[in-house]
Amino acid sequence: MTRELPREPLIAIIGATGTGKSQLAVELGTRFNGEIINGDAMQLYAGLPIITNKTTIEEQKGISHHLLGCIGLQEPTWVVGMFVNRALTVIEEIRRRGKLPILVGGTHFYTQSLLFRNSLVENQADSSEHAGIEPEEERMDLPILQQSTEVLYAELQRVDPVMAERWHPRDRRKIQRSLEIYIRTGRTAAEVYAQQRKLAGNEAAMPTMDDVDATGSKEQIMRFDTLVLWVHAEKSVLRERLDARVDKMLEAGLLEEVRTLDAYADAEAAAGRPVDKTRGIWVSIGYKQFKEYMQALRSEETSEKDLEYWKHNASSKTKDSTRQYAKRQIRWIRSKLINSLPASKILYLLDGTDVSTFDSAVINPAVDLTSSFLAAEPMPDPSSLSSAASEQLQPARLHYDDSTASPEKWTKQHCDVCDVTCVVESQWGQHMGSKAHKKAVSKRRQRDREAQADPMVEGEPVG
Repeated sequence: MTRELPREPLIAIIGATGTGKSQLAVELGTRFNGEIINGDAMQLYAGLPIITNKTTIEEQKGISHHLLGCIGLQEPTWVVGMFVNRALTVIEEIRRRGKLPILVGGTHFYTQSLLFRNSLVENQADSSEHAGIEPEEERMDLPILQQSTEVLYAELQRVDPVMAERWHPRDRRKIQRSLEIYIRTGRTAAEVYAQQRKLAGNEAAMPTMDDVDATGSKEQIMRFDTLVLWVHAEKSVLRERLDARVDKMLEAGLLEEVRTLDAYADAEAAAGRPVDKTRGIWVSIGYKQFKEYMQALRSEETSEKDLEYWKHNASSKTKDSTRQYAKRQIRWIRSKLINSLPASKILYLLDGTDVSTFDSAVINPAVDLTSSFLAAEPMPDPSSLSSAASEQLQPARLHYDDSTASPEKWTKQHCDVCDVTCVVESQWGQHMGSKAHKKAVSKRRQRDREAQADPMVEGEPVG
C-alpha cells in the first residue's frame, strides 16, 4: 500500500536508561537536519550533569537541544500537561526553522502524553514512578493527598462512591489516585473510566487504576506522523552496564554534586526558604541514596570503617534504584505504549546489547528506517530486525483480573475470621482457598469447641 509523505514528522527515541538513546538522537540529528527535545524529567534541571546523566556539550556535536537544564533546583518536576505544552511549542518552532524534531528521553509518561491527542494522562499529574524518582514522592502539590488513608477513603466515599466501593479501605495508592483524578479534573474517576471505555469501543473493558492511560490494546489518536525507535539491551548486560555507570559517576564527581545540592539547601534554609526535599531533583536517583553517607561524613565520630560501609551501602542502593527504574521504563513500553500504538509499522526495536556493534546494530538501521519513513518508502516488518525485536515487540499485558470489569461486576466481601476484605471474586476465591484462611478457620473451630466444653475458657464466668 502506498504511503503518503509525513506532513508533520516526529522521531521519538525511547528505551531504558543507559541504552544509548541520546547518542542515537545526536546521530539522527546530524544526518537529518534535526533538533532534539529532551523528554527526561530529571534532565529538565539546570546543572548536575552527573546525577541527571545529561549529554555533554561535546557529545551534542553542535545539535541544538531543547528543554535541557531549563528549570531551577527549587522547582517541582513538571506535571505532564506542562511538559506537553512546552514540547509542542518547541516542536512548532523547530518545524518553522525547516528542521526535524527528535524527541528523546526515558520519562515515557511524558512521551506517551505527547504522542497521543486523546491520552488521558495529558490531563493528569505526572507519575514520578516514570520520571526517574521514587513512586512515594509524587502528588506533593496536593496536600490533601498526604492525609491518613482513613481520611482519604472517607473523602473518596463522599465524592466518588463508585470507586470507593471498588477499593479496599486500606489500599492507599489506589484511593489516592481516584481522589487525584477528581481533584485535578473535577470529574470522578468512575466517569473518566466510563468515558475511556466508550472511546475504546468496549464497554466491558476497563483499564487498571494503576495508570490512567492504560487502554488495553485499543489504539489512541496520534498527534503527529511519528516513527518510534526503541533502543534496547538484554537484561543481564544492561544490569552490568548500569552498575558500571554508577561506579563511573562516583569517579566523575557524583559526591561533589551531592555536596552542591546540600549546600544549596542549607543556603536556602538560612535565607528562610527551606527546600522541599520530598519532590523534584531532591528525590532523584543518585542524591537521596547518599543521604546517610553524607551525614556520616560530616560527623567527626564516624570511623573510616563505618564511612566505607555507608559509602558502599549508598552505592548499592543507587545501583538497585537505577536497575528498578530501567525495569519500570521497559514495563511501561511493553504494557502501555505498545498497546496504544496503531497497528501500522511505526515502532522499531534496535538491539544495542553489544556496545561494540552499536553502529551496525542501532545507528545504521535507525538511519535507514528514518530515511524510508521521511520519504514514504516501504518499511520493513518491525519484528524482522532481530530476535530481540520479535520477542519484545509483543505487548506485555498487565495482569487483568475481574477488578477491571464493569463497575456492576465489582464485589466486596469481608472474612470475619481473618479480618480480610476482598474487592473482587477472584481475590475472594483465592483467599477462601488459602492455607492461611483454612488454618484460621480451624483455630476458630477449635476455640469454639473448647469454649463449649469449658464455659470458663474465655475468662468470664457463666450464669
